[in-house]
Amino acid sequence: MVAVEFLTLDRDSFTYGTSQAVAPHVRRVIAENPSKFTYHGTGTYIVGGDHDGRGDVVVIDPGPRLDTHRDALAAALAGCTVRAILVTHCHADHSPLAAWLAAESGAPTIAFGPHGDDAWDIGDDPVVDEPSPDDTATDTADEPVVEETTDRDFTPDVVAASGDVVAAADGWVVTALHTPGHTSNHTCFALDDGTTRSLFTGDHVMGWSTTVVSPPDGDMTAYLESLRVVAGRRDDVAIPTHGPPIPNPAVFVGGLIDHRLLREAQVLDAVRGGLDTVPAMVEVLYADVRRELHKPARRSVLAHLVKLVDDGTIAVDGASRPRLDARYRLL
Repeated sequence: MVAVEFLTLDRDSFTYGTSQAVAPHVRRVIAENPSKFTYHGTGTYIVGGDHDGRGDVVVIDPGPRLDTHRDALAAALAGCTVRAILVTHCHADHSPLAAWLAAESGAPTIAFGPHGDDAWDIGDDPVVDEPSPDDTATDTADEPVVEETTDRDFTPDVVAASGDVVAAADGWVVTALHTPGHTSNHTCFALDDGTTRSLFTGDHVMGWSTTVVSPPDGDMTAYLESLRVVAGRRDDVAIPTHGPPIPNPAVFVGGLIDHRLLREAQVLDAVRGGLDTVPAMVEVLYADVRRELHKPARRSVLAHLVKLVDDGTIAVDGASRPRLDARYRLL
């Protein structure tokens, strides 16, 4: 695989329940929900305010429905006027506290839209994985993990498309950038303060791990196109919801693109070599990856197969659309 230099966030560099500056005009509060899905936890970002952290602010990804995180946000926002609540997407570690914060502050929630409709039945996973003793461990490897549940109650008050200004104050402006792939409604938010261009990337680009792209709502074709959009920008730093800020994001994202394209080529070669099921491909392509990660790996392989079928390179037998339990062949 293409080597991507993943980044770590030192556990000693932050304290749960407190807001800490991570960039000019930007503070972060990390929720205490560490897991293989969230790394050390969900980072909620507070943008704006004066030197004392007061004044007009926007909040990005309020986070999970967790009382300790709600209380930490309330403390961090004391003296602030929340003007907007920005949500990158509505997985359950990102959006649920938006409803509470909107009710408390009167600020509108802003996103591309609610979670997309599931386009087709991807079938049942044909493999029953035995749990591993360290299955709950936090992973920092370059293999995706299955996402937590979806917040299907979330619908934004304001729908934002790419290029829309979603917040502005003296000296800074935030615009939306629709980046489908991880989910169909995923959106990044770009902050320009006249000196530094920061892109809040949600789960689209994460420094600590690759991003899960899980059909049917996850779309590998859209994900690669969105990565190319981000790689073509001139941002100074990418700030994901999980993990540390990413300097020189264009170079980092270029590595992610290469990594995904090589995996796609490996999937195609596996089909050429006679492997015709998702589990068989995963057994070969992920032979050096811990077995408890094979389940999310099957979703990742399925995402690549969907793209290859749509590209007209391979065909799926026994189903109208690719499924976890289908068979595949070259066209």
